[in-house]
Amino acid sequence: MINAAIVGLGWWGRTIARDLRQSDLIRPVLGIDPLEGGRQVASEFGLRTSARFEDALEDPSVDAVILCSPHRFHADQIVAAAKAGKHIFCEKPLCTTGAEVERAIAAVKAAGVQLGIGHERRFEPSVIDLRKRFEEGEFGTALLMEANFSQDKFLALPPDNWRLSPTESPVGPLSATGIHLVDLSIAVFGRPKEVWARLATRGSSFANGDTLAITIGFENGATALLSAILATPFVGRFAVYGSKGWMEIRDRTHPENPTGWDVTTIHRGEEPVTVFAPPHPAVRDNLESFAQAVMGKAPYPVRLEEMEANVRTFEAITRSAASGRIEPV
Repeated sequence: MINAAIVGLGWWGRTIARDLRQSDLIRPVLGIDPLEGGRQVASEFGLRTSARFEDALEDPSVDAVILCSPHRFHADQIVAAAKAGKHIFCEKPLCTTGAEVERAIAAVKAAGVQLGIGHERRFEPSVIDLRKRFEEGEFGTALLMEANFSQDKFLALPPDNWRLSPTESPVGPLSATGIHLVDLSIAVFGRPKEVWARLATRGSSFANGDTLAITIGFENGATALLSAILATPFVGRFAVYGSKGWMEIRDRTHPENPTGWDVTTIHRGEEPVTVFAPPHPAVRDNLESFAQAVMGKAPYPVRLEEMEANVRTFEAITRSAASGRIEPV
């Protein structure tokens, strides 16, 4: 059993604390939050509490930290945790610039600790199945990906929430949901080469935008067309088109409380087939895969090189949304 401190008990920190109640591999023992409300939530989950991040690093009973803090803190917190010999699971985005991710990964490698990342969509059974079937050539050469991950949860946030800040979260739909799609495109196509992004505010008063469209070109010639909206009811869709067929996954509900997926496949010359994939705790699977890697039982399935590519793509998308130009990754 890995003992962990959850840093940040906001929306997603609470989701993780709830999901880990069912885990036999990783157990939260400490909740860190500078706000009294967050510490109250931690105590309700039966955790010891503190307002200081350093208390997690100084606690010998804590093996790992789970970072659910605003992403501007991630790089410094990863470096500090690594130097303290703590393993790190970090919510997305891991960092926001290439310089930050270089520093963070260098610290992790120097300390010999495990780094995990909150891209739970990779752990959905249908996504795992899609990747396997494309890798085995069932659908031919993977040509193009289309995906949308949108929600309207942020409409309930107060205007001063950090998630709506143009300085702390300059491309709001990217860090909220779009970054998951960037990760999936990297998982399928490999290293990105260039991006074009357009950000607008059309359905809200969000200062950091509510509607984002992204085109990513990959070194292998493939393309991803991604969209993320924070002013429309939930929709989740992920499709990959190949030279012999295609596969599409549609979420029935937000991954916070999954109720399953509708999965459609088609092969050339055949009729489409749609099946239901039942709900699955992908968030917990990700954290337990991280725990398995910490214990040396299995490698963590998201490589450091992929994490770095995701951050560099995040940075390029941010530049493109501001410049309106195609930006290199």
